[in-house]
Amino acid sequence: MTLFSPAELRTLLKRPLTDEECTLAHDLTEDAFFGEVGERLTDPPQRGVKSVAIMVAARLLTNPGGVRSEQAGGMLQSYADSENGVALSNDERRRLRRAVGMAAGASSLNIAPVDEVPLRRVWRPS
Repeated sequence: MTLFSPAELRTLLKRPLTDEECTLAHDLTEDAFFGEVGERLTDPPQRGVKSVAIMVAARLLTNPGGVRSEQAGGMLQSYADSENGVALSNDERRRLRRAVGMAAGASSLNIAPVDEVPLRRVWRPS
């Protein structure tokens, strides 16, 4: 499955990237997407998936360590725990789930077996 092309990623980042960097960013992004939405991701991807995918890949290549802030004097660095590696941000997760047709908010879950049909009575006046 192709989420984005290497040329699109290079254009977004406005810097040269090796084919290996593009492939790694694509594969890690695809893996993170499958981990979040599973087989709901289709080939070709649904509308809206590419924009999320290319931003995740760009973030991965721009900030692979997940550094949130740096300080030169005293050499202080802080990291975003939830965004080390290829973890999706809350906004990326919401946009991806919406693109593949998953509910983003609360929903109900029917756990009844498929062959379980509720008994329905139609009221008829006598």
